[in-house]
Parts: sequence; C-alpha cells; structure tokens
Amino acid sequence: METIYLYYHIFLCLIQFSATTFIATAIWEYERVRDKTYRIIRSYKQWGIHRTGWRHTMENWWKNLSEGERIFIPICFLNVLVFLSWHIPAFRLTMYRYFSCTPTTSRCWPMLFVTFSHCSLLHLIVNMYVLYGFSKIAVAQLGREQFLALYLISGVVSSFSSYLYKAVVGIRDPSLGASGAIMGVFGFVCTQFPNAYLSIIFLPMFKFTANTVMKAVMGLDTLGCLMRWQRFDHAAHLGGALFGIFWQMWGSANIWQKREPVLVFWHQIREPPRSN
Repeated sequence: METIYLYYHIFLCLIQFSATTFIATAIWEYERVRDKTYRIIRSYKQWGIHRTGWRHTMENWWKNLSEGERIFIPICFLNVLVFLSWHIPAFRLTMYRYFSCTPTTSRCWPMLFVTFSHCSLLHLIVNMYVLYGFSKIAVAQLGREQFLALYLISGVVSSFSSYLYKAVVGIRDPSLGASGAIMGVFGFVCTQFPNAYLSIIFLPMFKFTANTVMKAVMGLDTLGCLMRWQRFDHAAHLGGALFGIFWQMWGSANIWQKREPVLVFWHQIREPPRSN
C-alpha cells in the first residue's frame, strides 16, 4: 500500500510539472513576442546607435546562431555544470540525492534534475552530440518554447517510466542522464520525418531512414527491458520516445495549439484593460 501511494504521489508530480511546463513555456512565448515587438520600436528611436567591443562581437555571434543552437547552448551549459558538480566531493551526497533517478525516493525534483545529470564524460558528449543534431530540426518545426516543453516533459515522463519499471522488476540501482529527454525529441523528429536519412554516431558511413532507426532503437530498448539489462535505462528511453511520438501525433495539435486561453489570461494579468 505504501508503494502504491508513493508512485501515486510521483504520478501527481508528473502531471503538475507537465501542466506547469506547458503554461510557463506558453507565457515565455508571449513575453518573447512582446519583447521583440518593443525592441523593434526602440530600434527606430535609437537608429544610428551601435555597440562596439566584445558586446558587439557577442551580439553578432548570438544573432548568427540558428534557433536550435540558441536553445541547445543553455541546455548544454547546464549539463556541463551538473557534470562538473558530480566531481566535487563536497557535492557528492547532494548529487546522489537530487540528480540521480532512485526508485525508492519520494522526492519529485530528481525526475527533472536527472535530465541534466551525467557522471561520465563520454555519456555527456554522446548525449549532447545527439541533442545538437536533433534540436535544430525539432526547433525549426516547433519553435523554442514548444521544443523546451517537449524536452522537459519527455525527461520527466522518462524518469517516471524508469521508476515504474524498476519497481516492477525489483531493481534499486539509480540511473541518470539526458537520454530520456533526448529520446522524446528523437521520437518526435522520426515520426515527423519518417523518410529522412540518419546516420549512427559511431558508424557515420551507414545511413538509414528515420523510421527504421526509431523501430530499431525502440526494439532494442524493449528487448533490454524484457531481458533486464542494466547497462542503460531502457525503460526511460522507451518512455521518452513514446511521449515524443505522442506529441507529434496528438499533443502538439490538441494541447499546444489550443493554448490561447492561457495566453489570453496572461495578457489580462500582464496588461489589464484601462478604465475609461
């Protein structure tokens, strides 16, 4: 009974976090568009004023990045920061408590924090390499805000999937990594572009269709769950990929595209109607 209550509590955290992420990213989109509009207005008033030096160089560098690169860089920075924190002895207990996915915990925050957590440098490099490639395609289709919602919710869903799987099969070992969140992006892109050609990171000379790669990866993860392989968190991979597929087939059209009530509500709070 206690175990059922524990996972019911974690499931409620998943729902609350998903709803909060959806609302927060919708508000972020509103604020970005609003800020962009005001910057255009200010640019006309400040015509002829140009920054120089390192600020000018950094602004030009940032402006020349693609939308996907602009969202990838902060995510990568957080992953690197957490990776470095794992190797500071004074932080080790905190990292195990909040930045690893342990099936016996009742804490909710690790479900999110684990998507930015890597102990191994190779694990970090591979995940960031894959995310960099897929984020450019996904952001071009979704926009920065919807992409971030997909990424974060996929990460939390993958953590919850890992919790459930480990509870069922009796595994107590913790796991960590951005793979589940990345698999959400992977699932979305492969479902959106099933005939696009992809190459494997360690075998770039071979190319396969996205649909074939997705079936192979999900088949391998399913086999890993059935065989109880523990080298990778196969349940987390499956949970993230399935959410990415769900988002492409239903979620984007029926959740994100119907965010107007959130935007209207926020607009009324942000700029209440003026009295006559």
